[in-house]
Amino acid sequence: MRKPGLSLDAGALIAVERGNRGVRQAIEDALSSRRRIHVTPGVVAQVWRDGARQAVVARLLDSPGVTLLDLTSDTAKILGEMVAASGHADIIDVHVALDARQHGHIVMTSDPDDIRAVDPSLTIIEV
Repeated sequence: MRKPGLSLDAGALIAVERGNRGVRQAIEDALSSRRRIHVTPGVVAQVWRDGARQAVVARLLDSPGVTLLDLTSDTAKILGEMVAASGHADIIDVHVALDARQHGHIVMTSDPDDIRAVDPSLTIIEV
């Protein structure tokens, strides 16, 4: 059975940028075993400040096997419904949780309580 992919939140990208070896290794392992890595557009917006100084994050986002998800109108509606159902107002966390749920991914996050507030059934790696 194939191992699940990863859905990254802003904390995971910040950890990559700061050179966190454990996070980088987990991502490299996922990519080398052909597991998918997903990043939502909101997560990129949360961390992106100066592309010239964020080469490590830029390389990761451009890597084969890493998908920057689209935010479609259908997804936006689902996210709004999930915000209402969970009571968790951070749409970025909700989008990460939705992606992980839809694709059977593990969430890499620095805020596991925020993700669990949206979907307590998700598997989480705390960074």
